[in-house]
Amino acid sequence: MRTVHLRTTGATDTRLLAAAVAADLRPGDVVALTGDLGAGKTVFVQGAAAALGVTGRVTSPSFLLRRDHPGRIPVVHLDVYRMGSLGEVADLGLDELFDTGVVTFVEWGDAVRALLPPDHLEVVLRAAPDDDHRDVTLEARAPGWAGRLDALVAAGRLTPWAAPAGADGAMERA
Repeated sequence: MRTVHLRTTGATDTRLLAAAVAADLRPGDVVALTGDLGAGKTVFVQGAAAALGVTGRVTSPSFLLRRDHPGRIPVVHLDVYRMGSLGEVADLGLDELFDTGVVTFVEWGDAVRALLPPDHLEVVLRAAPDDDHRDVTLEARAPGWAGRLDALVAAGRLTPWAAPAGADGAMERA
C-alpha cells in the first residue's frame, strides 16, 4: 500500500486538495473516505465533484444513502454511516453501484472496505485537536493507485499541502 500524508488548513483548502486529486480521477474510480464526524469527508467530495464538472450543490447523502451528480464525469456519492452491518450494505448490491461511467465516493468507506473494489483510493481525514487543520492521508489500495499517487507527487500537484518537515502530516510516500 502506498500512502501520501498531507495537511489542509480549512474547508476551502480541503476542496482545493480534492480538486488536485480529482485531476487524476477517471470513470470507474472508487474513492473511500474515512474520518470522524466533521472531519471533512463531504467537503472533500465537494471539491472533487466541482473539479469533475459537477455544478449542482453537493451535500452528504446521509439519509438517502446515494446521490447522483451529473458532470463532465458524473459522480455518485454514497454515505454508509447509517447502515447497520456489512451484510445490510451487501444486500443493497453495493458492488452493482460501482459504475464504470462514473466516479464513486463512499463516505465511511472503511466500514465497507471488504465490499469495495481492490483498486481504490482511500482518503483519511483527521481534524487536529485545536481544529485549525486537517491531516489528510491518501492511501492507494492496489498498484494502479500507487502509480497514480506517485505521479501526483512527482508532478508537484500535492506540494501546496505538504506539512512542515517533521510534522505528523508531512508529505511522504510509504
